[in-house]
Amino acid sequence: MALLGTCVVPHPPLIIPDIGRGEEQKIGATIAAYDEAAEWVVGQKPETIVITSPHAKMYADYLQLSSGAAASGSFASFGHPELNIQAEYDEQLVEHIAGLADKIKLPAGTLGRQDGSLDHGTMIPLYFLQKAGFNGKIVRIGLSGLSREHHYALGVLIAQAAAELKRRVVLVASGDLSHKLKADGPYGFDPAGPVFDERMGQCFQKGDFLHLLTTPAELADSAAECGLRSFWIMAGALDRHQVKARLLSQEGPFGVGYAVAVFEPLAYDETRNIGEQAVKILREAIEKRRSQEDEYLALARYSLEHYVRTGKRAVLPYNLSEELTGQKAGAFVSIKKDGQLRGCIGTILPVRGSLAEEILYNAVSAGTSDPRFSPVREDELPNLIYDVDVLSVPEPIAGPEQLDVKRYGVIVEAGNRRGLLLPDLAGVDTVEQQVEIARQKGNIAPHEAVKLWRFTVTRHV
Repeated sequence: MALLGTCVVPHPPLIIPDIGRGEEQKIGATIAAYDEAAEWVVGQKPETIVITSPHAKMYADYLQLSSGAAASGSFASFGHPELNIQAEYDEQLVEHIAGLADKIKLPAGTLGRQDGSLDHGTMIPLYFLQKAGFNGKIVRIGLSGLSREHHYALGVLIAQAAAELKRRVVLVASGDLSHKLKADGPYGFDPAGPVFDERMGQCFQKGDFLHLLTTPAELADSAAECGLRSFWIMAGALDRHQVKARLLSQEGPFGVGYAVAVFEPLAYDETRNIGEQAVKILREAIEKRRSQEDEYLALARYSLEHYVRTGKRAVLPYNLSEELTGQKAGAFVSIKKDGQLRGCIGTILPVRGSLAEEILYNAVSAGTSDPRFSPVREDELPNLIYDVDVLSVPEPIAGPEQLDVKRYGVIVEAGNRRGLLLPDLAGVDTVEQQVEIARQKGNIAPHEAVKLWRFTVTRHV
Protein backbone atom coordinates (compact mmCIF):
# COMPACT_ATOMS: atom_id res chain seq x y z
CA MET A 1 0.00 0.00 0.00
CA ALA A 2 1.66 3.22 -1.17
CA LEU A 3 -0.39 5.24 1.32
CA LEU A 4 1.95 5.49 4.28
CA GLY A 5 -0.58 6.83 6.76
CA THR A 6 -2.88 9.69 7.62
CA CYS A 7 -3.15 12.47 10.18
CA VAL A 8 -5.88 14.67 11.63
CA VAL A 9 -4.71 18.19 12.44
CA PRO A 10 -6.41 21.52 13.27
CA HIS A 11 -5.71 24.89 11.68
CA PRO A 12 -6.02 27.75 14.20
CA PRO A 13 -3.93 30.67 12.86
CA LEU A 14 -2.88 31.70 16.35
CA ILE A 15 -0.92 28.47 16.64
CA ILE A 16 1.83 30.30 14.71
CA PRO A 17 3.78 32.38 17.26
CA ASP A 18 3.91 35.59 15.19
CA ILE A 19 0.12 35.53 14.99
CA GLY A 20 -0.65 34.14 18.44
CA ARG A 21 1.71 36.54 20.28
CA GLY A 22 1.70 34.38 23.35
CA GLU A 23 -1.88 33.11 23.06
CA GLU A 24 -0.56 29.96 21.37
CA GLN A 25 0.89 28.94 24.73
CA LYS A 26 -2.67 28.16 25.85
CA ILE A 27 -2.74 25.32 23.31
CA GLY A 28 0.69 23.98 24.14
CA ALA A 29 -0.52 20.37 24.03
CA THR A 30 -1.78 20.89 20.48
CA ILE A 31 1.53 22.42 19.37
CA ALA A 32 3.57 19.59 20.90
CA ALA A 33 1.30 17.01 19.27
CA TYR A 34 1.44 18.85 15.93
CA ASP A 35 5.24 18.75 16.04
CA GLU A 36 5.15 15.04 16.88
CA ALA A 37 2.74 14.29 14.05
CA ALA A 38 4.80 16.31 11.57
CA GLU A 39 7.97 14.52 12.58
CA TRP A 40 6.20 11.18 12.15
CA VAL A 41 5.04 12.19 8.67
CA VAL A 42 8.51 13.29 7.59
CA GLY A 43 9.92 10.07 9.04
CA GLN A 44 7.80 8.11 6.56
CA LYS A 45 9.75 9.80 3.73
CA PRO A 46 6.67 10.77 1.68
CA GLU A 47 7.10 12.07 -1.84
CA THR A 48 3.69 13.75 -1.73
CA ILE A 49 1.33 14.91 0.99
CA VAL A 50 -2.37 15.15 0.21
CA ILE A 51 -4.05 17.86 2.28
CA THR A 52 -7.84 18.07 2.54
CA SER A 53 -8.93 21.51 3.69
CA PRO A 54 -12.31 23.02 4.63
CA HIS A 55 -10.98 26.39 3.47
CA ALA A 56 -9.94 25.41 -0.05
CA LYS A 57 -12.42 26.01 -2.87
CA MET A 58 -15.71 24.37 -1.91
CA TYR A 59 -18.66 23.49 -4.11
CA ALA A 60 -22.03 22.05 -3.14
CA ASP A 61 -21.83 19.23 -5.68
CA TYR A 62 -18.17 18.83 -6.60
CA LEU A 63 -14.90 17.92 -4.87
CA GLN A 64 -12.19 20.10 -6.38
CA LEU A 65 -8.53 19.17 -6.67
CA SER A 66 -6.30 22.21 -7.05
CA SER A 67 -4.49 22.22 -10.38
CA GLY A 68 -1.35 23.88 -11.66
CA ALA A 69 2.34 23.49 -10.97
CA ALA A 70 2.59 25.34 -7.66
CA ALA A 71 0.87 27.74 -5.30
CA SER A 72 1.72 30.07 -2.46
CA GLY A 73 -0.08 31.97 0.23
CA SER A 74 0.42 34.35 3.10
CA PHE A 75 -1.21 35.13 6.41
CA ALA A 76 -2.06 38.69 5.33
CA SER A 77 -5.68 38.26 6.39
CA PHE A 78 -4.38 37.57 9.90
CA GLY A 79 -2.18 40.65 9.94
CA HIS A 80 1.06 39.04 8.76
CA PRO A 81 1.62 39.33 4.99
CA GLU A 82 5.31 38.64 5.54
CA LEU A 83 4.57 35.06 6.56
CA ASN A 84 4.57 33.06 3.33
CA ILE A 85 4.11 29.40 2.47
CA GLN A 86 5.01 27.94 -0.92
CA ALA A 87 4.29 24.48 -2.27
CA GLU A 88 4.72 22.55 -5.49
CA TYR A 89 1.75 20.52 -6.69
CA ASP A 90 2.02 16.86 -7.71
CA GLU A 91 0.34 17.30 -11.09
CA GLN A 92 0.66 13.65 -12.05
CA LEU A 93 -1.09 12.45 -8.89
CA VAL A 94 -3.81 15.09 -9.30
CA GLU A 95 -4.43 13.96 -12.87
CA HIS A 96 -4.51 10.29 -11.86
CA ILE A 97 -7.01 10.85 -9.03
CA ALA A 98 -9.22 12.92 -11.35
CA GLY A 99 -9.08 10.18 -13.99
CA LEU A 100 -10.11 7.51 -11.49
CA ALA A 101 -12.97 9.71 -10.31
CA ASP A 102 -14.15 10.17 -13.88
CA LYS A 103 -14.21 6.40 -14.45
CA ILE A 104 -16.63 5.82 -11.56
CA LYS A 105 -18.54 9.06 -12.20
CA LEU A 106 -17.52 10.55 -8.85
CA PRO A 107 -17.98 14.34 -9.06
CA ALA A 108 -14.36 15.18 -8.30
CA GLY A 109 -11.52 16.65 -10.31
CA THR A 110 -9.98 19.91 -11.45
CA LEU A 111 -13.05 21.57 -12.95
CA GLY A 112 -14.34 24.90 -11.68
CA ARG A 113 -12.66 28.13 -10.80
CA GLN A 114 -9.22 27.53 -9.35
CA ASP A 115 -7.91 29.48 -6.38
CA GLY A 116 -4.21 30.07 -7.00
CA SER A 117 -3.40 31.03 -3.42
CA LEU A 118 -3.11 28.59 -0.53
CA ASP A 119 -5.74 28.79 2.22
CA HIS A 120 -4.91 28.74 5.91
CA GLY A 121 -6.40 25.25 6.30
CA THR A 122 -3.58 24.11 4.01
CA MET A 123 -0.84 26.50 5.09
CA ILE A 124 -0.90 25.72 8.80
CA PRO A 125 -0.27 21.98 8.31
CA LEU A 126 2.44 22.90 5.78
CA TYR A 127 4.00 25.28 8.30
CA PHE A 128 4.57 22.39 10.71
CA LEU A 129 5.48 19.88 8.00
CA GLN A 130 8.05 22.14 6.38
CA LYS A 131 9.47 23.03 9.78
CA ALA A 132 9.92 19.30 10.34
CA GLY A 133 11.83 19.01 7.06
CA PHE A 134 9.26 18.14 4.40
CA ASN A 135 10.19 19.53 0.98
CA GLY A 136 8.13 17.35 -1.35
CA LYS A 137 4.99 18.03 -3.38
CA ILE A 138 1.40 18.34 -2.26
CA VAL A 139 -2.12 17.74 -3.52
CA ARG A 140 -4.71 20.17 -2.15
CA ILE A 141 -8.34 19.09 -2.06
CA GLY A 142 -11.40 21.09 -1.09
CA LEU A 143 -14.51 19.66 0.55
CA SER A 144 -18.08 19.79 -0.74
CA GLY A 145 -21.74 19.60 0.15
CA LEU A 146 -21.85 16.03 -1.16
CA SER A 147 -22.57 13.00 0.99
CA ARG A 148 -20.26 11.08 3.27
CA GLU A 149 -20.21 8.30 0.62
CA HIS A 150 -18.77 10.73 -1.94
CA HIS A 151 -16.06 11.97 0.41
CA TYR A 152 -15.21 8.44 1.52
CA ALA A 153 -15.02 7.30 -2.11
CA LEU A 154 -12.54 10.07 -2.89
CA GLY A 155 -10.34 8.81 -0.06
CA VAL A 156 -10.44 5.33 -1.57
CA LEU A 157 -9.34 6.76 -4.92
CA ILE A 158 -6.47 8.70 -3.34
CA ALA A 159 -5.05 5.48 -1.90
CA GLN A 160 -5.65 3.67 -5.20
CA ALA A 161 -3.88 6.39 -7.19
CA ALA A 162 -0.91 6.34 -4.81
CA ALA A 163 -0.63 2.57 -5.21
CA GLU A 164 -0.94 2.63 -9.00
CA LEU A 165 1.70 5.35 -9.34
CA LYS A 166 3.86 3.73 -6.64
CA ARG A 167 3.92 7.12 -4.97
CA ARG A 168 4.79 7.39 -1.28
CA VAL A 169 1.87 9.43 0.09
CA VAL A 170 0.61 10.66 3.44
CA LEU A 171 -2.86 12.17 3.72
CA VAL A 172 -3.35 15.05 6.16
CA ALA A 173 -6.97 15.81 7.08
CA SER A 174 -7.04 19.44 8.12
CA GLY A 175 -10.05 20.38 10.23
CA ASP A 176 -11.10 21.81 13.56
CA LEU A 177 -13.78 20.18 15.71
CA SER A 178 -16.72 22.03 17.27
CA HIS A 179 -16.74 25.83 17.30
CA LYS A 180 -19.28 25.98 20.13
CA LEU A 181 -17.54 24.69 23.22
CA LYS A 182 -17.71 27.77 25.47
CA ALA A 183 -20.16 30.58 26.09
CA ASP A 184 -17.34 33.13 25.97
CA GLY A 185 -15.84 31.65 22.82
CA PRO A 186 -16.09 33.38 19.43
CA TYR A 187 -19.15 31.33 18.40
CA GLY A 188 -20.89 30.85 21.74
CA PHE A 189 -21.94 27.58 23.35
CA ASP A 190 -24.16 24.75 22.22
CA PRO A 191 -24.60 21.52 24.21
CA ALA A 192 -23.85 19.63 21.00
CA GLY A 193 -20.32 21.05 20.94
CA PRO A 194 -18.78 18.97 23.75
CA VAL A 195 -20.80 15.91 22.65
CA PHE A 196 -19.44 16.15 19.11
CA ASP A 197 -15.86 16.61 20.30
CA GLU A 198 -16.11 13.68 22.69
CA ARG A 199 -17.39 11.53 19.83
CA MET A 200 -14.52 12.59 17.57
CA GLY A 201 -11.99 11.92 20.31
CA GLN A 202 -13.32 8.38 20.72
CA CYS A 203 -13.24 7.80 16.96
CA PHE A 204 -9.64 9.00 16.69
CA GLN A 205 -8.44 7.14 19.76
CA LYS A 206 -9.89 3.81 18.65
CA GLY A 207 -9.69 4.21 14.89
CA ASP A 208 -13.48 3.72 14.91
CA PHE A 209 -14.28 5.07 11.47
CA LEU A 210 -17.78 3.55 11.42
CA HIS A 211 -18.67 5.70 14.41
CA LEU A 212 -17.09 8.60 12.54
CA LEU A 213 -19.10 8.08 9.35
CA THR A 214 -22.40 7.63 11.17
CA THR A 215 -22.12 10.86 13.14
CA PRO A 216 -25.62 12.41 13.04
CA ALA A 217 -25.76 15.43 10.76
CA GLU A 218 -27.88 17.29 13.29
CA LEU A 219 -25.17 16.86 15.91
CA ALA A 220 -22.45 18.08 13.54
CA ASP A 221 -24.52 21.08 12.44
CA SER A 222 -25.38 22.14 15.98
CA ALA A 223 -21.74 21.78 17.01
CA ALA A 224 -20.65 24.03 14.10
CA GLU A 225 -17.78 21.70 13.18
CA CYS A 226 -15.56 22.30 10.19
CA GLY A 227 -13.48 19.15 9.73
CA LEU A 228 -15.89 16.22 9.52
CA ARG A 229 -15.81 15.95 5.72
CA SER A 230 -12.02 16.03 5.81
CA PHE A 231 -12.14 13.12 8.23
CA TRP A 232 -14.51 11.19 5.95
CA ILE A 233 -11.97 11.42 3.10
CA MET A 234 -9.23 10.29 5.46
CA ALA A 235 -11.27 7.28 6.55
CA GLY A 236 -11.81 6.32 2.91
CA ALA A 237 -8.08 6.38 2.25
CA LEU A 238 -7.72 3.61 4.88
CA ASP A 239 -10.61 1.53 3.54
CA ARG A 240 -10.30 -2.21 4.20
CA HIS A 241 -7.21 -1.85 6.35
CA GLN A 242 -6.65 -2.31 10.03
CA VAL A 243 -5.16 0.81 11.55
CA LYS A 244 -2.92 1.74 14.43
CA ALA A 245 -4.60 4.82 15.87
CA ARG A 246 -2.98 7.38 18.15
CA LEU A 247 -4.81 10.41 19.53
CA LEU A 248 -1.92 12.70 20.41
CA SER A 249 -3.89 15.61 21.84
CA GLN A 250 -7.35 17.11 22.15
CA GLU A 251 -8.25 20.45 23.71
CA GLY A 252 -10.40 23.53 23.23
CA PRO A 253 -9.50 26.39 25.57
CA PHE A 254 -10.75 29.08 23.16
CA GLY A 255 -14.14 27.48 22.55
CA VAL A 256 -12.99 25.67 19.38
CA GLY A 257 -11.97 22.02 19.46
CA TYR A 258 -8.52 20.95 18.26
CA ALA A 259 -7.39 17.35 17.86
CA VAL A 260 -4.20 15.82 16.52
CA ALA A 261 -4.18 12.12 15.63
CA VAL A 262 -2.06 9.74 13.56
CA PHE A 263 -3.28 6.59 11.80
CA GLU A 264 -0.93 3.97 10.40
CA PRO A 265 -2.30 1.35 7.98
CA LEU A 266 -1.69 -2.26 8.97
CA ALA A 267 -2.93 -5.47 7.38
CA TYR A 268 -5.58 -5.63 4.67
CA ASP A 269 -8.91 -6.48 6.31
CA GLU A 270 -12.06 -7.03 4.25
CA THR A 271 -14.19 -6.51 7.36
CA ARG A 272 -12.99 -2.88 7.49
CA ASN A 273 -15.25 -1.96 4.55
CA ILE A 274 -16.43 0.97 6.64
CA GLY A 275 -18.00 2.95 3.82
CA GLU A 276 -20.27 0.08 2.82
CA GLN A 277 -21.20 -0.61 6.43
CA ALA A 278 -22.10 3.04 7.00
CA VAL A 279 -24.32 3.10 3.90
CA LYS A 280 -26.17 0.02 5.16
CA ILE A 281 -26.72 1.52 8.62
CA LEU A 282 -27.95 4.81 7.22
CA ARG A 283 -30.22 3.02 4.72
CA GLU A 284 -31.77 0.97 7.52
CA ALA A 285 -32.37 4.17 9.51
CA ILE A 286 -34.19 5.76 6.57
CA GLU A 287 -36.29 2.63 6.02
CA LYS A 288 -37.21 2.55 9.69
CA ARG A 289 -38.25 6.20 9.58
CA ARG A 290 -40.33 5.61 6.47
CA SER A 291 -42.10 2.67 8.12
CA GLN A 292 -43.23 5.11 10.83
CA GLU A 293 -44.37 7.94 8.51
CA ASP A 294 -47.80 9.41 9.16
CA GLU A 295 -50.07 10.22 6.22
CA TYR A 296 -48.75 13.81 5.97
CA LEU A 297 -45.20 12.61 5.34
CA ALA A 298 -46.27 9.70 3.15
CA LEU A 299 -48.27 12.10 0.97
CA ALA A 300 -45.32 14.47 0.54
CA ARG A 301 -42.99 11.61 -0.41
CA TYR A 302 -45.53 10.05 -2.79
CA SER A 303 -46.07 13.40 -4.51
CA LEU A 304 -42.41 14.18 -5.20
CA GLU A 305 -41.47 10.62 -6.14
CA HIS A 306 -44.35 10.42 -8.62
CA TYR A 307 -43.39 13.73 -10.21
CA VAL A 308 -39.67 12.98 -10.49
CA ARG A 309 -40.30 9.54 -12.01
CA THR A 310 -43.10 10.48 -14.41
CA GLY A 311 -42.81 14.24 -14.97
CA LYS A 312 -46.49 14.56 -14.01
CA ARG A 313 -48.16 15.73 -10.82
CA ALA A 314 -49.86 13.02 -8.80
CA VAL A 315 -53.56 13.00 -8.08
CA LEU A 316 -54.71 12.76 -4.49
CA PRO A 317 -54.97 9.21 -3.13
CA TYR A 318 -58.48 8.07 -2.24
CA ASN A 319 -57.73 6.83 1.27
CA LEU A 320 -56.75 10.12 2.94
CA SER A 321 -58.33 11.13 6.23
CA GLU A 322 -60.84 13.92 6.72
CA GLU A 323 -58.11 15.72 8.66
CA LEU A 324 -56.22 16.21 5.40
CA THR A 325 -59.05 16.58 2.92
CA GLY A 326 -61.55 18.47 5.06
CA GLN A 327 -59.51 21.50 6.14
CA LYS A 328 -57.46 24.24 4.55
CA ALA A 329 -54.14 25.55 5.89
CA GLY A 330 -50.77 26.81 4.77
CA ALA A 331 -48.08 24.16 4.81
CA PHE A 332 -44.33 23.89 4.30
CA VAL A 333 -42.61 20.77 3.00
CA SER A 334 -38.93 20.36 3.88
CA ILE A 335 -36.73 17.75 2.23
CA LYS A 336 -33.43 16.58 3.70
CA LYS A 337 -30.62 14.40 2.40
CA ASP A 338 -27.79 13.14 4.58
CA GLY A 339 -29.08 15.44 7.31
CA GLN A 340 -28.75 18.52 5.09
CA LEU A 341 -31.58 20.59 3.70
CA ARG A 342 -32.35 19.62 0.09
CA GLY A 343 -35.34 21.90 -0.47
CA CYS A 344 -38.08 23.74 1.41
CA ILE A 345 -41.08 25.58 -0.01
CA GLY A 346 -44.52 26.25 1.39
CA THR A 347 -47.51 28.53 1.62
CA ILE A 348 -48.23 30.90 4.48
CA LEU A 349 -51.97 30.82 3.83
CA PRO A 350 -53.93 28.12 1.98
CA VAL A 351 -54.16 28.53 -1.79
CA ARG A 352 -55.52 25.06 -2.63
CA GLY A 353 -58.81 23.34 -2.02
CA SER A 354 -57.54 21.34 0.97
CA LEU A 355 -54.54 20.77 3.18
CA ALA A 356 -53.88 17.55 1.26
CA GLU A 357 -53.63 19.45 -2.02
CA GLU A 358 -51.38 22.03 -0.34
CA ILE A 359 -48.94 19.28 0.64
CA LEU A 360 -49.24 17.56 -2.74
CA TYR A 361 -48.21 20.71 -4.62
CA ASN A 362 -45.66 22.06 -2.14
CA ALA A 363 -43.74 18.77 -2.01
CA VAL A 364 -43.09 19.01 -5.76
CA SER A 365 -42.11 22.66 -5.44
CA ALA A 366 -39.72 21.93 -2.57
CA GLY A 367 -38.01 19.23 -4.61
CA THR A 368 -37.86 21.01 -7.96
CA SER A 369 -38.27 24.78 -7.52
CA ASP A 370 -36.28 25.86 -4.47
CA PRO A 371 -33.82 28.34 -6.05
CA ARG A 372 -31.09 27.33 -3.59
CA PHE A 373 -30.87 23.80 -4.98
CA SER A 374 -30.89 21.91 -8.25
CA PRO A 375 -34.00 19.78 -8.87
CA VAL A 376 -34.07 16.42 -7.10
CA ARG A 377 -32.86 13.56 -9.30
CA GLU A 378 -34.46 10.12 -9.39
CA ASP A 379 -31.34 8.46 -7.96
CA GLU A 380 -31.64 10.68 -4.87
CA LEU A 381 -35.18 9.62 -3.97
CA PRO A 382 -34.23 6.64 -1.76
CA ASN A 383 -32.06 8.93 0.41
CA LEU A 384 -34.61 11.68 1.06
CA ILE A 385 -36.61 12.29 4.20
CA TYR A 386 -39.47 14.71 4.61
CA ASP A 387 -40.89 17.11 7.19
CA VAL A 388 -44.30 18.77 6.90
CA ASP A 389 -45.20 21.89 8.90
CA VAL A 390 -48.84 22.94 9.00
CA LEU A 391 -49.21 26.63 9.81
CA SER A 392 -51.77 28.40 11.93
CA VAL A 393 -53.25 31.65 10.59
CA PRO A 394 -50.57 34.34 11.19
CA GLU A 395 -51.42 37.05 13.71
CA PRO A 396 -49.92 40.56 13.75
CA ILE A 397 -47.77 41.45 16.75
CA ALA A 398 -46.49 44.73 18.13
CA GLY A 399 -42.83 43.78 18.31
CA PRO A 400 -40.17 41.09 18.80
CA GLU A 401 -40.94 40.86 22.50
CA GLN A 402 -44.03 38.85 21.56
CA LEU A 403 -41.95 36.18 19.82
CA ASP A 404 -40.52 32.93 21.13
CA VAL A 405 -38.14 31.08 18.79
CA LYS A 406 -39.25 27.68 20.06
CA ARG A 407 -42.99 28.32 19.91
CA TYR A 408 -43.58 30.83 17.12
CA GLY A 409 -42.49 31.28 13.55
CA VAL A 410 -42.14 34.83 12.28
CA ILE A 411 -43.09 36.76 9.16
CA VAL A 412 -41.25 40.01 8.50
CA GLU A 413 -42.75 42.40 5.92
CA ALA A 414 -41.57 45.65 4.36
CA GLY A 415 -43.68 46.89 1.47
CA ASN A 416 -44.16 43.96 -0.90
CA ARG A 417 -41.16 42.05 0.45
CA ARG A 418 -41.73 39.31 2.94
CA GLY A 419 -39.48 36.87 4.76
CA LEU A 420 -40.61 33.88 6.82
CA LEU A 421 -38.82 31.62 9.27
CA LEU A 422 -40.30 28.54 10.89
CA PRO A 423 -40.00 28.04 14.67
CA ASP A 424 -37.74 25.71 16.61
CA LEU A 425 -34.94 25.47 14.04
CA ALA A 426 -31.49 24.13 14.88
CA GLY A 427 -28.98 26.95 15.28
CA VAL A 428 -31.62 29.65 15.74
CA ASP A 429 -31.50 30.33 19.45
CA THR A 430 -32.67 33.94 19.86
CA VAL A 431 -35.46 36.16 18.60
CA GLU A 432 -32.83 38.50 17.20
CA GLN A 433 -31.40 35.70 15.07
CA GLN A 434 -34.86 34.65 13.96
CA VAL A 435 -35.86 38.12 12.81
CA GLU A 436 -32.48 38.75 11.17
CA ILE A 437 -32.69 35.57 9.11
CA ALA A 438 -36.29 36.33 8.12
CA ARG A 439 -35.16 39.80 6.99
CA GLN A 440 -32.41 38.25 4.89
CA LYS A 441 -34.84 35.82 3.28
CA GLY A 442 -37.11 38.73 2.38
CA ASN A 443 -34.21 40.91 1.16
CA ILE A 444 -35.10 43.42 3.87
CA ALA A 445 -32.27 45.60 5.21
CA PRO A 446 -31.59 45.68 8.98
CA HIS A 447 -32.55 49.37 9.27
CA GLU A 448 -35.88 49.12 7.42
CA ALA A 449 -39.12 49.43 9.36
CA VAL A 450 -41.11 46.21 9.24
CA LYS A 451 -44.41 44.67 10.23
CA LEU A 452 -44.26 41.43 12.20
CA TRP A 453 -46.57 38.42 12.35
CA ARG A 454 -46.25 35.26 14.36
CA PHE A 455 -47.69 31.81 13.82
CA THR A 456 -47.49 28.33 15.28
CA VAL A 457 -46.90 25.08 13.44
CA THR A 458 -47.96 21.48 13.81
CA ARG A 459 -44.84 19.62 12.83
CA HIS A 460 -44.84 16.19 11.24
CA VAL A 461 -41.40 14.51 11.21
